[in-house]
Amino acid sequence: MTRIDAAIGNVDALDRLATGDSPIHRLDPRAKLIVTALFLLTVVSYRKYDVVELTPLFLYLTVLLALGRVPVRVIARYLLLACPFAVLVGGFNPLFDRQIIAHIGPLAVTGGWVSFISILIRLVLTVSAVLLLLACTGYVGVCAALGKLGAPRLLTMQFMMLYRFIFILTDEASRMIRAHSLRSPNGRGIPLRVWGSLAGNLLLRAYDRGTRVHTAMLARGFDGTFRPLQAFHWATADTLFVVGSLAFLILVRYGQLATRVGQWTLELIA
Repeated sequence: MTRIDAAIGNVDALDRLATGDSPIHRLDPRAKLIVTALFLLTVVSYRKYDVVELTPLFLYLTVLLALGRVPVRVIARYLLLACPFAVLVGGFNPLFDRQIIAHIGPLAVTGGWVSFISILIRLVLTVSAVLLLLACTGYVGVCAALGKLGAPRLLTMQFMMLYRFIFILTDEASRMIRAHSLRSPNGRGIPLRVWGSLAGNLLLRAYDRGTRVHTAMLARGFDGTFRPLQAFHWATADTLFVVGSLAFLILVRYGQLATRVGQWTLELIA
């Protein structure tokens, strides 16, 4: 198996998880999409120095992981891929923001370090929420939910085609690399001077295959409208999920839940 074959398997891992059967999987995709959007808005609404206030939101992710039966290692693998971007964005904060805002014993904590930690926490919360949505709904289900909620049809179709084209592109790349390795006399990797021609041939092959896929779609009656295989049905459980999640988010955001829990803990210890 080539590295690209393994990459295809990693991309498709969330869609395979979406075929499971759990209380979260059985919810209407629209309900899960609405709650995820509210969760993301809640995370980004905090100030840059808020760290402790964000921690109760991990309870939402923990409940979804347990009820959705999603392996933690799958979410962790994607998080590791996204971490370098957060480090790149917030890594310079300690250099520019040197204002001291707290003391931990003799150690002075500057605002740059606090905002950097806040960025990392926000990354974990937001990316994990989106990954859990995909793992419990599937990419097709999310696009269908967007269409049902009023998103432009052209936009949802572009999302769908882009997602499918990723697999076409990676499949063609896997074929080309496998063919090169079978014809390589020394069994070494692809020389740097060959990568340019391979990239050009890859785009031509992917374009040709995409054209054939489109022709096959038209032959099967495709008219530009996406029709999901399963009809959506909003049940009482979906209403309870949205209302309960909204109440929890409001409690965390405006009820100072982290501060109150910390005070109760200190009182119990004392």
